[in-house]
Amino acid sequence: MRANEILEKLGIHTDRSNPGAFVGGKGPIKTGGGELVSGNPSDGEDLAAVAQASSDDYAKVADAAYDSFRSWRMVPAPVRGEAVRLLGNALREMKEPLGDLISLEMGKIRAEGHGEVQEMIDICDLAVGMSRQLYGKSMHSERHRHRMYEQWHPLGSIGVITSFNFPMAVWAWNAAIAMVCGDTVIWKPSSRVPLCAIAVQKVADRIQSELGYSGVLNLVAGSGSMVGQSMLEDERVPLVSFTGSCRMGRRVSETVAARFGRTILELGGNNAAVVAPSADPELAADSILFAAVGTAGQRCTTNRRLIVHSEVAEELVSTLVGKYESVAIGDPLDDSTLMGPLVTVDAVEEMKNALDWAKKDGGELLTGGEVLEDLGPRFVTPAIVRMPEQTEIVRRETFAPILYVMEYSNIEEAIRIHNDVPQGLSSCLFSRDLIEVETFLSHMGSDCGIANVNTGTSGAEIGGAFGGEKETGGGRESGSDAWKGYMRRQTCTINFSGGMELAQGIDFG
Repeated sequence: MRANEILEKLGIHTDRSNPGAFVGGKGPIKTGGGELVSGNPSDGEDLAAVAQASSDDYAKVADAAYDSFRSWRMVPAPVRGEAVRLLGNALREMKEPLGDLISLEMGKIRAEGHGEVQEMIDICDLAVGMSRQLYGKSMHSERHRHRMYEQWHPLGSIGVITSFNFPMAVWAWNAAIAMVCGDTVIWKPSSRVPLCAIAVQKVADRIQSELGYSGVLNLVAGSGSMVGQSMLEDERVPLVSFTGSCRMGRRVSETVAARFGRTILELGGNNAAVVAPSADPELAADSILFAAVGTAGQRCTTNRRLIVHSEVAEELVSTLVGKYESVAIGDPLDDSTLMGPLVTVDAVEEMKNALDWAKKDGGELLTGGEVLEDLGPRFVTPAIVRMPEQTEIVRRETFAPILYVMEYSNIEEAIRIHNDVPQGLSSCLFSRDLIEVETFLSHMGSDCGIANVNTGTSGAEIGGAFGGEKETGGGRESGSDAWKGYMRRQTCTINFSGGMELAQGIDFG
């Protein structure tokens, strides 16, 4: 009954298929991509069906987004910001059912689901301010009576491909910023969580319709082979923002680059916490617990490695084992639950295989790794594995709640272990030693896009640019100057001298 109530509040149909393609402000279009049934990972029960978009349906939505771009880019940026403000207010009104839907369809606990909707609201607030701050620079020319400056123009229709683990927030990171920049958006959500996307699109549709806009925020829920591939190859889409695995990220990058398009890639993370002897042990333990167990280990910023000084390793690991064994696992819609299910049974198998591999490499399973069959086949206990060294399985990202523990003797060794993985998203150090802190944050320190001190690897705020290095993709989303990725830069020179003067002192006759 709880599931039906949540779906009903959001206008999701349980008695017939829900439309999977929308031209923003004009509503759904008829689709031909076949039916997809979305399920609840907690109990395996079907939630609702979606009429998926086909390649032809994608083309119709993309046409509308491209046509809309030509008028949307001419709307003054602060006026575009007002549309984003109203979108944020509409999301505020629907925060509870949207947050509950995330828990229902994706499986993260209620507090995290509601926090994800809050991220959407926060990024809308940030984008409203940005709409009056799309600054260009003024430069001094070497030529007499010449003025130089740069300005930023809207880029076009932006493709946004999101992953299952943040089924709403990552779209908002892109959509809110793209809107104020003057771009239109085509959203292709993960096929594991299409209902989350449809619910958000319905909110966005209402705002666009009330304001008299169409085709600004659009949705195409369909398979990667049809809709996703169409987007990657579409020359009308100058930028594709993709969140997902490194394997798929390579394909996205290669396909879009072949047509000279741009990408923002948010790929894998193999994030580590370094714990020094001077660290506050309770702060470190609590921070690591949330970062490692939150979203059942299915965050790109999940803490997957613990690199702890040998002097404090025994005490910290013992504390963590105790905390892990007290984690409340169960229904993510129950407010007392701290960890919900993994998204698929395949994810559970991947976790089991990773633990078996770690044991063959000399790892010692200290706690966890069990399937809680009484709750369901996707519920597991979070695992801690002590490793003798950083083996191949530790260097891989397993999207599950596994924490590998390794010891170090000095900060230089800790940084070497920390950086010796292909991924480079998030990192953290727990220390009250100024030299260690500055070393970790210096050029010789963490090689990640995010480096924290005395706070965990998860829980980034929207005010800072989010993204990583190496196989994480190098993209940036959300705050700071990430807006520049959604625009094109133009350098302008004005000659008001009345004559021709060339740069570099060239005399042409």
